[in-house]
Amino acid sequence: MNFLTRYLTRRILKKNAIPFKQWRDITSRIPLVQFRTNKEKARLRLLSTLFIHKKSFTGAHDLTITMDMAITIACQACIEILYLGLNAFNGWIEIIIYPAAFVVQRETMDENGIVHKQVNNLSGESWGKGPVILSWEDVEKDSYSLHSGHNIIIHEFAHKLDILSGRANGQPPLPPNMSKEKWSEYLGKAYERLVSKINHHEHTYINNYAATNSAEFYAVCCEYFFTAPHSLKQHSPDVYGQLQAYFRQNPIELWD
Repeated sequence: MNFLTRYLTRRILKKNAIPFKQWRDITSRIPLVQFRTNKEKARLRLLSTLFIHKKSFTGAHDLTITMDMAITIACQACIEILYLGLNAFNGWIEIIIYPAAFVVQRETMDENGIVHKQVNNLSGESWGKGPVILSWEDVEKDSYSLHSGHNIIIHEFAHKLDILSGRANGQPPLPPNMSKEKWSEYLGKAYERLVSKINHHEHTYINNYAATNSAEFYAVCCEYFFTAPHSLKQHSPDVYGQLQAYFRQNPIELWD
């Protein structure tokens, strides 16, 4: 089976490789890719080729999906799995792209048992074993210029890594050399500090959306890890260290 997998992978890369000129033209506009070494860029191109081949891109509201759009999404999603491998995105297939923010209606129950209907405009969402949903308007905004602490692709695909453990709880499957206890301790304490600061109306270094729950805290920290690594390491060195060990990357080295 391993031989067959390697054979099929080589076949895909040989017959469906992203044309180098198109890859260079698109990624030259994406800061998160440009920070990478030439070796990492080459690896990203291979991973992105496989990603595009194995995933389904669907346009909503008559949006036409181009190869340029697929490359833009794939190359940034694959930054997270650069050293984890494509299997880290197993268990789901589809990426749905809306032209702009999309409306989601949900029902929630308060402490008195009363059901309330909520309508939210979202720029991205990840559904369990279902699709990743993105707003192309927000993808463009986050991809072609760097926004410290914010990247919708990094955020939503971080959720997919998290969900691989069975549920979104802020603890993706860790490699054998990492301690689940330390991960829970370090991220848990940082999350509690953030919630406490918000409750006391104190300034926070990180987007307050991270205080929603542990899953969102982890996803927002991933955004900072890749787009504002110095800030994350300065304010939460333990969290930075855990993400560095998990992703097997140290973005600060690329920025210095």
